[in-house]
Amino acid sequence: MSAYVIAQLTVTDPKGFEAYRQAAEQVVKAFGGRFLVRGSTIAALEGDIERPQMILLEFPDKAAAERFYSSPEYQAIMPLRQNHSTGTVMVVEGGV
Repeated sequence: MSAYVIAQLTVTDPKGFEAYRQAAEQVVKAFGGRFLVRGSTIAALEGDIERPQMILLEFPDKAAAERFYSSPEYQAIMPLRQNHSTGTVMVVEGGV
């Protein structure tokens, strides 16, 4: 069953965040993931939006998503995201 890594972010330093964007692409692909949404601005249909941007990654399963997130490769670039944005990152399994 597919799993999704969802990040809702406020980018505080777009120039600094760009290094993360460039580095993340290769790491995501190396763990079998792909970008479905990348940095799109969120528009609320109901309720309030706390973080205006979203990143949505798809992985073959939850284990692959968790391997990606905890990998030395991702951990090495994570400070580029954390130092230039604030937000929430979560994983959810897909399925209906």
